[in-house]
Amino acid sequence: MKKTEDIRKKLMYKPKNFWIDTTKNEQKIALKFSEGYKKYLSCCKTERQAIRFTLEEIKAKSFVNIEELGTKSSRFVYRVFKNKAMAIAVIGKSPISKGVNIVASHIDAPRVDLKQNPLYEDKETQIGMLRTHYYGGIKKYQWMSTPLALHGVVVKQNGDRVHITVGESELDPVFIMPDLLPHLAKDQMTKVASEFIQAGQMNVVFNSIPYSDEKDEVKDAIKLQALQMIWEKYSIREEDLLSAELQLVPAGKARDAGFDKSFVVGYGQDDRICAYTSLQALLDVKEIDANKTCVVFLFDKEEVGSDSVGGATSVFFKDFIADLLKLKNEDISENNLRKTLINSAVLSADVNAGINPNFPAVHEAQNACHLGYGVVLTKYTGARGKSGSNDATSEFMAKLIHIFEDEKVSWQTGSLGKVDEGGGGTIAKFLAMHGCDVIDCGPGLLGMHSLYELASKADIYSTYKAYKAFFMRV
Repeated sequence: MKKTEDIRKKLMYKPKNFWIDTTKNEQKIALKFSEGYKKYLSCCKTERQAIRFTLEEIKAKSFVNIEELGTKSSRFVYRVFKNKAMAIAVIGKSPISKGVNIVASHIDAPRVDLKQNPLYEDKETQIGMLRTHYYGGIKKYQWMSTPLALHGVVVKQNGDRVHITVGESELDPVFIMPDLLPHLAKDQMTKVASEFIQAGQMNVVFNSIPYSDEKDEVKDAIKLQALQMIWEKYSIREEDLLSAELQLVPAGKARDAGFDKSFVVGYGQDDRICAYTSLQALLDVKEIDANKTCVVFLFDKEEVGSDSVGGATSVFFKDFIADLLKLKNEDISENNLRKTLINSAVLSADVNAGINPNFPAVHEAQNACHLGYGVVLTKYTGARGKSGSNDATSEFMAKLIHIFEDEKVSWQTGSLGKVDEGGGGTIAKFLAMHGCDVIDCGPGLLGMHSLYELASKADIYSTYKAYKAFFMRV
């Protein structure tokens, strides 16, 4: 019997539960690690807020803006791009052209944006409303009749930025898209889920007290009062809203979940969970004399295809690597830049779909990830016949598995549901176009793209450990 068990242990692959496989001390460390993450998640509900948070963190650790170095030198540099994307680097001992180790995540998340001209007065009900346009892959019905907060920035014509956050303080009002009551929803309830809430029905209640003028009757009194309140609080006119980026997100803080507090529940964990863990890993690497240069990229627009100025397809990716070459007085020709990227290794830091105990049928259990079993190596994503995926090389995946085993990182493999069930993509394919070795690596989530996603504290900590091991060992 012992011989059989020895052979089984030697030859069979079996994912390991973090809470069983690790020491009590490491479990305590994992639980403590999530406290900082919850604070990050609670205050970073937009990509701009994530940039500002990260900027404060790295400035306190002596990182310097690469554009402001001048004749000075530093091993710890960063660059913010258009206030929507960011790169942070710790310069290693090897030449940049020998390749850099990159962990790249995205800091945007599915949400509901305000339209550029959002405010209107509903004449029938005499209620001030805001028109919206959803962003990313959401289930529209989840956003109805739930407390929402308004976050964003308004850039006025004189260039002044006005940052807005309403709905997070207990003294703030929140915003609601009122759903249809079940008593009158006979027709609505017969429709498929993708259709019973239309985008044009996702309008937000804003105000109801009209503007008052003792002498004259006021036309559009509800809307006028709304504009008056906005002016008094922010000195913003309706025209200023045309250049605004205003987003509706779930109100409230990230919290512990589960009676044993082994989970974190909160908005935007796809993909700020990887942004936070990669940042913490890089800050740890800062204290060690690493061989290769280590870089964290934070991108925008992944949820809508990675296009636009801050997305992974932007010139920003190559441009920052060129900045590093220049910083080290290396050849910055296009040829050397290409070779540098080809010599580089990348973790596309993004989440996977954990097996949901309420909906197990959409997964193929043998090739799905489980919450609590560590960080997930996803060799390929995509849909149907791997369409739209980066399919990592066997050599790169084997190398990472060896490192994770050696560094005692809890890890597992996973795929995004059954074949032909659906699927999805990440920024991996865009980075792989430069010739880098790229693989998806991040934790599993339950309820991905919902208002309140669920992550295991074991997996959050394991993801941090995986990124740190990658920086140090690849």
